[in-house]
Amino acid sequence: KMGNAESNAYQNHLSRFLPEEQSDIDGLFDTLSGSSGSGGAKNAKAAKKTMTLAALQARQSAHTREPLPEPMTARLYSGMKSIDLPGKSSGLSEQIAKEQFVIFMSNLLKGNADEKISIIMRMIAKTGGPLKGKQIQEFTEDLITSVVHVLSYRKELKGWSLENTRDSSSGVKALASELLSELKLPDGTKPTGSQLLETNFDRSVIEDWVYRVPQISVFLSVVIRQGLHVLHSLPDQTNDILNLVPHCKGIKGRGVVSLFDIPAIIYINSHLPAEMQHKWQLLFSSRLHGESFSQLCAHIVSKGPCLVIIRDSDGFLFGGFASHSWEVKPQFQGDNRCFLFSVFPTLAVYTYTGYNDHFMYLNHGQQTMPNGLGMGGQHGYFGLWIDSDYGKGHSKAKPRCTTYNSPQLSAKEDFTLDAMEVWAVGDAPESAGKKGKKSILDVDPQAQALLEMAGKSRQSEGLREPMEEEEDDD
Repeated sequence: KMGNAESNAYQNHLSRFLPEEQSDIDGLFDTLSGSSGSGGAKNAKAAKKTMTLAALQARQSAHTREPLPEPMTARLYSGMKSIDLPGKSSGLSEQIAKEQFVIFMSNLLKGNADEKISIIMRMIAKTGGPLKGKQIQEFTEDLITSVVHVLSYRKELKGWSLENTRDSSSGVKALASELLSELKLPDGTKPTGSQLLETNFDRSVIEDWVYRVPQISVFLSVVIRQGLHVLHSLPDQTNDILNLVPHCKGIKGRGVVSLFDIPAIIYINSHLPAEMQHKWQLLFSSRLHGESFSQLCAHIVSKGPCLVIIRDSDGFLFGGFASHSWEVKPQFQGDNRCFLFSVFPTLAVYTYTGYNDHFMYLNHGQQTMPNGLGMGGQHGYFGLWIDSDYGKGHSKAKPRCTTYNSPQLSAKEDFTLDAMEVWAVGDAPESAGKKGKKSILDVDPQAQALLEMAGKSRQSEGLREPMEEEEDDD
């Protein structure tokens, strides 16, 4: 009877996969249990096919560079071992049976939070049981590191690379910290800092966390699909992995290292409206286009929704998402999809509070209104402000920015700008292509007339760039 119970559970799990997915999983198990491990071939004739940690590691290191970092391979193996089979004494065998392998794949790729949680608990710590915050932190950092590593290894970063983005190591810690900030104890409190690392969390708390923080399941899916190279080529039933990383345009061959790192790109992209998550295009970089407010305006006006990211002279990284095209005018623009964000030293997104509609503001060359680029708060007291006297800015938020509930984003309230980038997100508006890149002088004909009356030539004429072709950066 035990045999029947076992095969029923196994069949139920197998039936979650499409026929072509089943053969993909069968093929992977055969490889792992066959001749891939050093001792695999000799033992394969013995008992039913099983696989070992050594075989899993051997498959990984058969390549010059491992698709997955070793700690994650060991965690996957612990997860597979945690599957109890009816009628078998659990945990004693070092071998993974095919049933365990299939149920592991089914639970993590197709299961609900309840089905995933036992495996995730054992991936966090072999012992299972209540887990310390520090153990959960180490697992989360391993998971994010593995996602960045495997996407880079499989050339799935869509034009981004570890060379053209900021070093990911601080980004891994920042993203893990942001995801862990969602761990709530049963009474609703969220322990922080050193308290978090020492707190014990039981199964129900971790299950609730996995349920509320979709990134954990998405990242595990990426690690399994791309790391073990299984089900990766089949059309995905879910789109969450599809736009995990947006296509990157406009940076190729220009020798620029973005202010963003890969974990921050993944995190910020997940907060954009769904229809804007597939592509980011570099519009302005102070490194490429110079430190000039009129250059900034010339590159970002009428280009559709954008992300602005700034590094201040203390190394803090922060910015905002503008849901509409920037226009030079004395009124606030945008809508409640706008948000402010921080990338370093903390990674966080701050969204609309409902208090006012001061979403985004851009003005230049006006006598009576403030000149600069701002988001949130109010004139003279913005959540984020870049002065038209380029190089100066402020982030005022005592105690919080009224529009976005964000804290002070820069190291000092009044900051010096070190570098700045603006990325268009989603598809460019129809009008952007037709007009070509506008100079600030086109935007403000009055300024142009004044210059001509004064006999000054149009400096910015020579700075115009040809419209970049939609180059394929993949």
